[in-house]
Amino acid sequence: MNQHELLVRGSYYHVYNRGINSCKLFQEEDNYGYFLELYDKHISPIADTYAWVLMPNHFHLLVRIREFAEMRNPQGFEDPGGSGRATHQNFSNLFNAYTKAINKLYHRTGSLFEHPFHRKRITDLDYFKNLVIFIHNNPVYHGYAKHAMDYPWSSYLRRISLNRTNLKKNQVLAWFDNEANFKYLHAQRPGYFGKDDLSDVLP
Repeated sequence: MNQHELLVRGSYYHVYNRGINSCKLFQEEDNYGYFLELYDKHISPIADTYAWVLMPNHFHLLVRIREFAEMRNPQGFEDPGGSGRATHQNFSNLFNAYTKAINKLYHRTGSLFEHPFHRKRITDLDYFKNLVIFIHNNPVYHGYAKHAMDYPWSSYLRRISLNRTNLKKNQVLAWFDNEANFKYLHAQRPGYFGKDDLSDVLP
């Protein structure tokens, strides 16, 4: 995995990171909501989101970087050569905007996130499914919940909700064949981090 690799349009990625020196990213409930607001502003225009979880000191995302023609680009970035620099900048803008807000709110200075952020390109369907389970069960593994549905700051509840969301719920469901199987596999493997390198990710 090359942490400096530019994001390729049309590709799927596991994006993850933690607070610098493992510091807390989210200290109270409002922090989580504000991060999601910034995520929608900076990332939703350039990427489809399939799964996510926000933990006190780290996060995990499963995203697909959109092709240039699919992107909503309100920030005016140009990337005619397809280098991926524009999409990488959107993630940097998200982290910088959140850091500035947290620093101001809690009277701190300096970096909040580790640099650079981690990303792993995903090409295998079994890895997709394991990664979704891994992301949703991260709170279970770390002792914050007994079941994925008990943790409020992940896409698990959004996936089974009827409320409108930017989450690609139907595509995720198709990977698991149906909702019953989706719930079953999550419940059967609450502490499962999967194989093929899922055990070496943060934290």
